[in-house]
Amino acid sequence: MSTKRDYYEVLGVNKNATEEELKKAFRKMAKKYHPDANPNNKAEAEAKFKEVNEAYETLSDPQKRRMYDQFGPDGPQGFGGGAGGPFGGGTYTYSTSGFDGFGDFGDLGDIFSSFFGGGFGGRTSRNNNGPRKGEDLKHDIEITFEESFLGVTKDLNIHRYEECTTCHGSGAKPGTNPITCKACHGTGQIKQVQSTILGQMQTTRTCPECHGTGKIIEEPCIDCKGKGKVRKQAKISIKIPAGINDNQTVVLRGEGGPGEKGGPKGDIYVTVHLKRHPIYSRKGDNVYCEIPITITQATLGAEIDVPMVDGSKEKIKVPEGTQTGSKFTIRNKGFKAINGNYQGDFIFNVVVQTPKRLTKEQRDLLMQLAKTMNEQPPIKKRGIFG
Repeated sequence: MSTKRDYYEVLGVNKNATEEELKKAFRKMAKKYHPDANPNNKAEAEAKFKEVNEAYETLSDPQKRRMYDQFGPDGPQGFGGGAGGPFGGGTYTYSTSGFDGFGDFGDLGDIFSSFFGGGFGGRTSRNNNGPRKGEDLKHDIEITFEESFLGVTKDLNIHRYEECTTCHGSGAKPGTNPITCKACHGTGQIKQVQSTILGQMQTTRTCPECHGTGKIIEEPCIDCKGKGKVRKQAKISIKIPAGINDNQTVVLRGEGGPGEKGGPKGDIYVTVHLKRHPIYSRKGDNVYCEIPITITQATLGAEIDVPMVDGSKEKIKVPEGTQTGSKFTIRNKGFKAINGNYQGDFIFNVVVQTPKRLTKEQRDLLMQLAKTMNEQPPIKKRGIFG
């Protein structure tokens, strides 16, 4: 069971909150718990500040919010990578941006402006030269009907950028370091003041010398050519939970591209596709199929073995006189709900099979049966115009 508080509760909003209401609540809570505003209890304030950021980061993203509403904090959108995640024996966990690096904080500039006299009216520009989260990657995977029913662990072979091991991401030749750009003094931006008839106007543009990085690499690393990252093929394990449905997405936290300037790694969004099954189909969490029975089983009644999706069999009594299309339900033998203890049902219709080839003895027996039942061929009804 998750130890995380409900994200809506963290921000103090209801589940139908609009984007503007979420943003307003985020600003209010982040200002309240900012460590600088709580000098006597910085540790607790920092923990709450992180929690507020995590909640807003999830709920402000439409895709992440839909997945959170469907699966909760411990669903597939919370899968983490590495030793601490489910692939290393740990538990499902959301990634939490570091307080010092701030990660992808969105409106943090608005919050800082509130501490330094800017209020909430004007939005400050974000520092493009600060830590940036790595690239998010997308991947598709196809699994069988049985694998979606039972859950499965799969290996993904993906191509992604990884931090260069030679220069450790600096982009500079080992033994050297990037130097601060003299043109922009490390800010990555050049400010220009122009005189116009309306007075002086200041414009800001990306520094052409360092291309916005704030650093100049005089001797680039020979392996990454100064980029600080190289493209490699990686093999990653992903745990697909039992009950996953077609076109649902599992997120691998921290398995995407490398962050820049101390920023966190990106994520991988894995969309699951189910192969069509020749026997079973799914609607909601219920499993559907058709089970053939013989004409004698339908007439006299019988006990039949019904094959389940997991390979087991359930003995079901078919009453005498069963007709084609009769529906039977086996409770709690369908798909498990990903977020909850609910389990769907296994529902099947019987199809009475009429024998196509009979021996002389079988034919004679059926003829005798027909005589005892005084069977008559069906009468054709006249049409409206015939």
